[in-house]
Amino acid sequence: MSIAAELLYDHGHVLETITLPQRGLAQRELVALSAAAPTWATCQQVMETSEAATFNEYGRFVLTGLGREMMFDMFGQGAADCA
Repeated sequence: MSIAAELLYDHGHVLETITLPQRGLAQRELVALSAAAPTWATCQQVMETSEAATFNEYGRFVLTGLGREMMFDMFGQGAADCA
């Protein structure tokens, strides 16, 4: 999760991009992030497999309740205010 947060910041995103269920990363953003930072694909896979992340009803990559709780525990309330 910490690597994913770092990669998001390094590539112009904020944590709220994935912590808010109504936001998320679109498929094109995921492709661009994976191309710019190959470790993102591994982070994404681990988050999905562990059920810390999923795709919302709009097909955007977001954290689940579990993922938001983990992000909150790591970075504090401002990082995952939905937890």
